[in-house]
Amino acid sequence: MTKLSNTVNIENRKAKFDYQFLDTLTAGMVLKGTEIKSIREGKAGLADSFCYFKNDELYVRNFHITEYENASFRNHEPMRERKLLLTKHELQKWLRKVKDQGLTIVPIRLFISDKGFAKMDIALAKGKKAFDKREDIKKRDVEREMNRKF
Repeated sequence: MTKLSNTVNIENRKAKFDYQFLDTLTAGMVLKGTEIKSIREGKAGLADSFCYFKNDELYVRNFHITEYENASFRNHEPMRERKLLLTKHELQKWLRKVKDQGLTIVPIRLFISDKGFAKMDIALAKGKKAFDKREDIKKRDVEREMNRKF
């Protein structure tokens, strides 16, 4: 039997490089039983995932959760879209910003809460241009050099 962990912390590092975060929220997710078991084993990936609105509800797409190996024929589909749980006020506020300002919603982090529920940190983000990315790389290199000297 594999050991399930409550210290799951899966991050989307690519999103930090490609987007500038304006606002963040923590959302719950609608999951199947085999999905939460795979997440507790740390077998999930946020790379290339994004959120979108469908019928005034927020969904996440391209969020990969590996099939649970001990499941029977009732295993889940790894790349299915999953509904995110937010309050109606938060959904309406972000829907207006996405429509008016052309922003996007990106998953940043997946973790297990203290109560054992899978939660996802999502960010309202604006895409970075190529020169913004180069500036970030430069800043990171300068900080690394400063830390080496001290």
